[in-house]
Amino acid sequence: MGAGIGLKAAHYRAALEARDAGLWVEVHPENYMSEGGPRLAWLDAIAAEHPLSLHGVGLSLGGTERPDRDHLKRLKALADRYAPALMSEHLAWCAHDGVYFGDLLPVLYTSDALDRFCAHVDETQEALGRTILIENPSHYLNLTAEMAETDFLAETVRRTGCGLLLDVNNVHVSANNMGYDARAYLDALNLSAVGEIHLAGHTPDATHGEALLIDSHDAPVRDDVWDLYDHVLGLTGPVPTLIERDSNLPDFAELMAERDQAQACLDLAASRSRDHA
Repeated sequence: MGAGIGLKAAHYRAALEARDAGLWVEVHPENYMSEGGPRLAWLDAIAAEHPLSLHGVGLSLGGTERPDRDHLKRLKALADRYAPALMSEHLAWCAHDGVYFGDLLPVLYTSDALDRFCAHVDETQEALGRTILIENPSHYLNLTAEMAETDFLAETVRRTGCGLLLDVNNVHVSANNMGYDARAYLDALNLSAVGEIHLAGHTPDATHGEALLIDSHDAPVRDDVWDLYDHVLGLTGPVPTLIERDSNLPDFAELMAERDQAQACLDLAASRSRDHA
């Protein structure tokens, strides 16, 4: 697995026919938890040609309630059907008391929250029979906490055996909005646990401009995120990397041009790793 793309219905045919070396695709499993239909038929065909990653958005692992058992059952059925190369979820919550909020909401980094989150990750991995990756969030306001996010993630990895999905754009957005150094965050993170990287675009807020960046996934990856990505690969070597685009979709060729840029970075990182071996 080299550089991949987030798979959208508009690109099904082109993704099926693509034969670029290292290409893989990622989907939100919640869009495919059905008994049949055209979406599953397309995914069957595309997954036969390219490695697949399932990137969940609905388990609410950072919430106060246990993961929904029916959701886990349906997610396991999908994973059993496709045997994905990677599975991931978020350090966030999105549901409470039977209400789904449709957004990834922040977790307070306290010892109690850490205990709950680790229990939920453990339960998820036990139900799925596989290890998952946990993605770092983007932030828009400072929240009182007992520990740094990097420490929270490191302890989660230590307790549960999970891995990390490093979203480089989220690091940049959060560092910009909260006023800390993005490279210092990356240097403090347990990079040895990173099994996947996300790259995405962001948008300046309509009122506050560059002072408040929105993790919008509706624009090309910006140069400052590419620079951080290069910094990460210098520390980790090549890691499967996704170009994440969820709205304002470009045509497939434009999306693949960004994917090819990420693949070139991975190829260079692999060459550097061989030179230092």
